[in-house]
Amino acid sequence: MRGPGSDDPADDHDDEPDRREGPSSSDDEPRRDRTDHDREDGRSTRSETSARSDADGREDGVDPIATRVDDRARSREGSVTIEEDGYLRWFVGTDDGTVVAIRDVVTTVAIVALVGAILFGISGVWPPLVAVESGSMEPSMERGDLIFVVDGERFVGDDPIEGTGIVTHDNGLESGHEKFGQAGDVVVFTPDGEEFRTPVIHRAHFWVEEGENWVDTRADPENLNGRSCVDVTACPAEHDGFVTKGDANSGYDQAGSGAQLDYVVKPEWVTGKASQRLPWLGHVRLTVDEILASTTLGVPGSTPATPGSTVPATPAPLEVGLFAIGSAVAIAGSRRPGSW
Repeated sequence: MRGPGSDDPADDHDDEPDRREGPSSSDDEPRRDRTDHDREDGRSTRSETSARSDADGREDGVDPIATRVDDRARSREGSVTIEEDGYLRWFVGTDDGTVVAIRDVVTTVAIVALVGAILFGISGVWPPLVAVESGSMEPSMERGDLIFVVDGERFVGDDPIEGTGIVTHDNGLESGHEKFGQAGDVVVFTPDGEEFRTPVIHRAHFWVEEGENWVDTRADPENLNGRSCVDVTACPAEHDGFVTKGDANSGYDQAGSGAQLDYVVKPEWVTGKASQRLPWLGHVRLTVDEILASTTLGVPGSTPATPGSTVPATPAPLEVGLFAIGSAVAIAGSRRPGSW
């Protein structure tokens, strides 16, 4: 048993925290002082460095403060200059309104060229698209449809006419080859080989040889409109070729109906055969033609569009856009193919 004056271990333990905390608090003060002093030295060093840089810049005739402001502005705005970035990067990255407009035009032209090259690579003919102007091929093709055309020797069906790649309606009935709802291929051709006339897009019905009286030997009487060989200019045939007809027409083109041709169609007059149909897209080209026709009627040498024709057109902004490139193509076509 201890007296009041004796040392109690518990009391010693109670005093220990105070002894530990005392020195710790007193040591923190010098550390904070040193940290504040270091910060002040750092700011002082940076200020001296900046002052020396500014002084050096002024000696060189350059305002360093203005330079830094310009650098910050360029960094925020992302601007580019010809001097620092070169012509190509400047043209691609500048926000100048005139350059942006030119850049958009160049981009559109590049897209058109790319799509045109792809279409030409697939089809093998130019232009690879035709806009249908009449209803002579209904219901297989409607007015305003856009038709993708390919070379005769591509995507050949069964039992084609030798050397042409084209399957006639008669041969298609036997081989089972069908295009656009009926047997046989639909072809685009120059009427009677006359380049100034609007091309026609009709179905090739059968093949005849030079001198053949095809009206009596090959023709379906229902498609002759009561005519005999004597009444048909193209009979007997002056050369080998195709007899053609629009699906919605009452008779053969060579028998006074539709395109009203004087001759059977030579293989060399055929510019392509129809492959795929894109409904309504041809209205873009037809609208352009109507506007142009309204401004040129009455001008010497100009003629109105031939009723019932179809227009072969190069890719246009809308047409290409609907081809998945999104967008923008100007319709240009020097020839106007037609169905009658």
